[in-house]
Amino acid sequence: MFQEFKLLTNLTVVDNVALAAEVTGASQKDSRSKAVSLLRELGIDHRHHDMPLALSGGEQQRVAIARALINDPILVLADEPTGNLDAAVADETMRLFARIRARGATIILATHDLKLVNRYGTRVISLRHGELVDDLSRVDAEGGAQ
Repeated sequence: MFQEFKLLTNLTVVDNVALAAEVTGASQKDSRSKAVSLLRELGIDHRHHDMPLALSGGEQQRVAIARALINDPILVLADEPTGNLDAAVADETMRLFARIRARGATIILATHDLKLVNRYGTRVISLRHGELVDDLSRVDAEGGAQ
C-alpha cells in the first residue's frame, strides 16, 4: 500500500478492488463478489459504484486496503498509509490494520507518526539514517505480547 492511494480513476471502486484478484487469475464474478464483501466489511459498500475521485481521502484509503486484502495476503506492506489523512481518519485506518493483524496477517508499516506508533505498534523497529537504532516488542491492550 502506498501513501498515495494509486486507485485507477477510470474504474469504479469495486472494479479497482476486483482487478487485483482478476490479474491473479480469479474470475470476474468471484473477484467482484469478494470485492463487494471486503468493501462491506470496511464500511464503504454503499460507494462501490462510485469513481475514486468522488470519495474522501479516508474512503479512498479503505478502497486501497480492500485492494491489498482481496488476495488474502499473509504480509501487508504499507508505506505511510496515514500520511495524507487527518488525525481521525488516520486513527480509523490504524484500527482497520489492527483488525487485519487480528486475522493473522503481518503488517509492516512505515510511518513518521509517533502517536500512531505508540498507540498501535506491537513491534517497533526504529531506523535513523538507514541504521537500526531500536527494536521493541510491545504488549497489546489485552495484555498479550505481539
